[in-house]
Amino acid sequence: MISPLSLQSVSKSFAGKPAVTDVSFTVKPGEIVGFLGPNGAGKTTTLRMALGLIKPDTGTVSLFGETPGENAFGRVGFLPEERGLYKKQTAREAIAHMARLNGIKKKPAFELADDLLDKYGLGEAKRKKNKDMSKGMAQKVQLLAAIAHDPEFHILDEPFSGLDPVNQQILEGIVREIASRGRTIIFSTHVMEHAERLCDRIILMASGRKVFDGTTEAALAKAPRRVILASDFDGLLELATPFAENIKTRPNGELSLTLKPSAQAHDILERSVEQNLHLSKYEPIRATLHEAFVALVGDDVRQDMKAVSDSTTSNTVEIFE
Repeated sequence: MISPLSLQSVSKSFAGKPAVTDVSFTVKPGEIVGFLGPNGAGKTTTLRMALGLIKPDTGTVSLFGETPGENAFGRVGFLPEERGLYKKQTAREAIAHMARLNGIKKKPAFELADDLLDKYGLGEAKRKKNKDMSKGMAQKVQLLAAIAHDPEFHILDEPFSGLDPVNQQILEGIVREIASRGRTIIFSTHVMEHAERLCDRIILMASGRKVFDGTTEAALAKAPRRVILASDFDGLLELATPFAENIKTRPNGELSLTLKPSAQAHDILERSVEQNLHLSKYEPIRATLHEAFVALVGDDVRQDMKAVSDSTTSNTVEIFE
């Protein structure tokens, strides 16, 4: 079966400044791929090259086995990072408009728009003009417009940006429903939690380069492993020290350990039994993709990642004349 998307050694610079450098990956049919990294990592530029909107300086892009172009008509659904709707259109008109651009006749396009709005809880917005909708509602309408023609391959650029937690959960449900029909999805985000919940596979980008490509489980294995310990007896620090590369004492007396690469969490339990030391708390901490990303990219972009995590800014849904 032909892969929906394949990039081979793709690079792109703007005004002499590299945006993407030697990036290669293939998206397999039926996958949900998270395309992750901080703002400025090269995600949007890569996705635009994948669609043929901009040409790479070097390397090759294959969309359904061919150079991006007319062969992909109607087979791709694209949600751009920049949001935009025509303000005088209603929600159903906006969705039907995009469906018609992708080859669906007028009457079926409007029927499809109505069905989608009902299905995803926006039935009351069918005849509401885009200019009168909330930002979250407008963003969901634009997403439905991108997927209305039921494409084989969905490319979603920062689909969760700007949505409140409730609408983010709704959008995750939409992504799962699309995937349940065997469709292929790649979505970019700088919020790792979405990828942890949704993705079969993740691709991590940093400073325009690919730094990881594999399953979520394989990425999480790259993260530091941590354990919280507590005991009513003396000797806890001595117990923990051989297994830890970093130990922090909490105000309540608990120890927070970052394990050495060669150590396993169960080693601490075994040693505590050998030494007859009772642990009142033994809590391995589940690693996160954020921690895995930081471990993979090193110190050079840690501050960038912190800035992204602390940021409260969001995309704006623009309404056009």
